[in-house]
Amino acid sequence: MALILKHDRGTLVAWEVPDGLTDVFTWDARAQLWRTPGLNYRAVVEHLRAEKIPFKDEAADFGPVELRPSRDLKPYLHQKEALAAWKAANRRGVVVLPTGAGKTYVAELALRQTPRSCLICVPTIDLLHQWYSGLLAAFPDASIGLLGGGSHDQTPILVSTYDSAAIHAEELANRYAFHVYDEAHHLPAAFTRVIAELGLAPYRLGLTATPKRSDGRESDLATLIGPTVYQKAPSELMGGALAEYQEVRIMVRLSVHEQARYDELIQLRNDFLRINFIKLGSVEGWTKFVQASGSVPGRRAMLAHREARGLAYGTDAKLRVLEEVLVNHFGARTLIFTDDNLTVYKVSREFLIPAITHQTPVKERHELLQKFKSGEYKTLVTSRVLNEGVDVPEASVAVVLSGTATEREHIQRLGRILRQAKNKKAVLYEVVTENTSEERASQQRRGEFNPERLSAPPDHIWEEINAPD
Repeated sequence: MALILKHDRGTLVAWEVPDGLTDVFTWDARAQLWRTPGLNYRAVVEHLRAEKIPFKDEAADFGPVELRPSRDLKPYLHQKEALAAWKAANRRGVVVLPTGAGKTYVAELALRQTPRSCLICVPTIDLLHQWYSGLLAAFPDASIGLLGGGSHDQTPILVSTYDSAAIHAEELANRYAFHVYDEAHHLPAAFTRVIAELGLAPYRLGLTATPKRSDGRESDLATLIGPTVYQKAPSELMGGALAEYQEVRIMVRLSVHEQARYDELIQLRNDFLRINFIKLGSVEGWTKFVQASGSVPGRRAMLAHREARGLAYGTDAKLRVLEEVLVNHFGARTLIFTDDNLTVYKVSREFLIPAITHQTPVKERHELLQKFKSGEYKTLVTSRVLNEGVDVPEASVAVVLSGTATEREHIQRLGRILRQAKNKKAVLYEVVTENTSEERASQQRRGEFNPERLSAPPDHIWEEINAPD
């Protein structure tokens, strides 16, 4: 009698299993059957087929879909290579490409060559709408739906936010043969990883500009999706899919008064951390600091930390540099990034520049981006809201006034200015305050941290960028 595989709330179940699979399944004494997470579906089926063990698959409820593409764009070489590498890895794995390098089109090509029911997970509502619009344009006859943002469709091709897919993970688990994870570094989080763990999908594609996570869980992507099968850095795609670019780091100094105040605040904070055996630099350390801030000394230390951070991020010296950058790139499409909303609004007031933060209403944000794309607005200032999931294809200059220490943020912000544009030379300016924690954060996000302090900049910032080759 053939072995029967069934699906039960995100697990694959069977009443009996061959010896070669007893280490994959776990015996459920209460239900008197064997269970394994849906993630193992492919391995189980491949083992049964390889050993020629008869079985009946009543677990999977997915099948082929008919896709008639309405457009036939010529892929770049790196897109063809990425697709070939993914297929060679048995249609499982992660593709790492810079922002602006056409990761979405790689997924579209993969879907054409793997025409099966497909769940596409994205981190934001903006990306939800972008993917939906793009797929409708590519496959106008296909049944494409949304999960999230007020929609709960049940279609063969479904675009969902990670949060919505995680909430409905059991319901979705056996309905999709192909999973696409956009900005795949979001997947290993404790809440969202169930999408991959419960899903039966034998085909999986992850897309990201950088898989790195602050908690180190990027190593889990190999299990949840598959290994990294293809990777390119921005510098490897210059002049082809991406504009040529130059990075310029500009060092500024606090005023004497600001530096004295900064040192005083950091000393106050560090004294508290030392007494309480707290070391920053990790999620655990920061969590302990936040928890300790409930006490009076802890709150004083936290306020000192925030004020010091504000001094480093928002010193007036940075605004003077910004003014010079804007003058020297007058008329160029420019994005200004900061780490906090306070500085966004300060820059917006000082220079009369439109601002976008998470507080900006959706319709207003859409209008500002449309005017930026059309050229009516030449400059925008924003915090982290444009790091990820928003298509801003025409910027050629970016100014990072402040940011986190993550390499992912640096790559994402660089990607905002690397969209393909003929005869365009993109420039990323990073303005860093000397003798503050910003120096180390700058080095960390560039992947070049060392204990030696960064060298001082030239006296005039344009000497560096305009220097002869």
